[in-house]
Amino acid sequence: MEYIPESRQQLILCCECGTAIPPNPANMCVNCVRSIVDITEGIPKQATVHWCKNCERYLQPPATWLACDLESRELLALCLKKLRGLVKVRLIDAGFVWTEPHSRRIKIKLTIQKEVFAATILQQAFEVEYVVASMMCPDCTKVMAQNMWKAMVQVRQKVDHQRTFFYLEQLILKHNAHQDTINIKEVKGGLDFHFAQRSHAIKMCDFLASMVPTRAKTSEQLISSDIHNGTSNYKFTYSVEIIPICRDDLVVVPKKTANSLGQIAPLTLCTRVGNVLHLIDFRTLQTTSVTGFAYWRSEDITPVCSMRDLKEFYVLDVELLGPRHGRYALADITVQRMADVGRNDCEFIVRSHLGNLLAYGDSVLGYDLDSANINNANFEALRHEDVPSIVLVKKSYSERRRKRKNRNWRLKTLDKDDGELAPKKQDKEKLEADFETFLRDLEEDPELRQNINLYKDAEAAQRARSAIGDNDDDMADSDDGEDAPEVPLEELLEDLKIDDEDDEEMDM
Repeated sequence: MEYIPESRQQLILCCECGTAIPPNPANMCVNCVRSIVDITEGIPKQATVHWCKNCERYLQPPATWLACDLESRELLALCLKKLRGLVKVRLIDAGFVWTEPHSRRIKIKLTIQKEVFAATILQQAFEVEYVVASMMCPDCTKVMAQNMWKAMVQVRQKVDHQRTFFYLEQLILKHNAHQDTINIKEVKGGLDFHFAQRSHAIKMCDFLASMVPTRAKTSEQLISSDIHNGTSNYKFTYSVEIIPICRDDLVVVPKKTANSLGQIAPLTLCTRVGNVLHLIDFRTLQTTSVTGFAYWRSEDITPVCSMRDLKEFYVLDVELLGPRHGRYALADITVQRMADVGRNDCEFIVRSHLGNLLAYGDSVLGYDLDSANINNANFEALRHEDVPSIVLVKKSYSERRRKRKNRNWRLKTLDKDDGELAPKKQDKEKLEADFETFLRDLEEDPELRQNINLYKDAEAAQRARSAIGDNDDDMADSDDGEDAPEVPLEELLEDLKIDDEDDEEMDM
């Protein structure tokens, strides 16, 4: 029996070149159709995109500047909008072709379709090359020119230390609130933030008010005016004042204000400063919160002692009384001035909120009100029984115990301009001491660390271990008791560093 093959598809000859092809409405092969019709006609194969080398943003005409990463969807959309002929064809696919990062060239491969004859659709792929031209954006132009800022935020606090500004600096870095600043200037008593737009300055004021109790005042200065069209150019200045009460300050509250705050005692301690002020009665563990509006309305809540007035005491006995509030416990603590240890038997029994944090042999920092020189009308109006001899504030750790702990973390800082401020040697030493106190507060208070990004620093830990050297065993033998607090490793973040030298080696 003879095998009969299956019927094959019928072929026709191309009307141009005579090649056998399947039937199609044009009766031509693909190569002949492409030679006759170019569907990419009208689409430019080269274009130019403008890029600001200062802020690394791209220009989207007519006047919008966008921050786009290389080979990102945003940059692809910006490049496609530069091709006007795409509206006449159907875009099937678009993607980047790799180019050298320093070549200032961007290549995109496009796949398009278009109906060339009746019921005949042609698909074609081609590349478009973009030249990245440097062009300074208006915002960076104002930065380069002198006195071209539009609005300024002056942040001040009437205290004799910089701990609050160290804390604010970390909050600004974590929330990236400084991205719109054109300059940050460090001045005596605070910081100045310069902005190119007034809305950015208002946004910074709102951010500061959400973090700490503040009040702001606004002023404006006329720079120029056009009488023909009735327009004027102003510079705006926002003066932001932070509440002059800090953590661990001894605060006196007038009787009338204390009654409105829940009948709290007139003498309290400040335990934390957030968007409200947290106060605690160290003799009853009663707590209250003071908003910025309530403080600025009367301004009669004043600090009488700050961290500069802290004295060291030696704990002789701790008798817990039972009541607790969070991490605090009420107790009667017997202490002696550190200067009197071994010299006399002058002891004090102090009612304090640090009952569960102290034990026999510990050191504690507090305010010695018997020897303090306090010039405050509200404090002088207090009754004698309302003023204790000593107010304990927080546990103290010796320097040798702290050195045993290798500080394997670090903080980022803002890029600030000192301007005309030239700190003296004494001011630098004071600033370093305030920063060290802030770092110790971070180690001791987990709640304070929650709002701050801490980064791993293996090099600092190695330097600390090298500095201790052979004296580590001697310090361990000389110090007994609980070690100084440290930041757990799981709370630290990895910091990615990209050096220019590494980039050059990779390019080679």
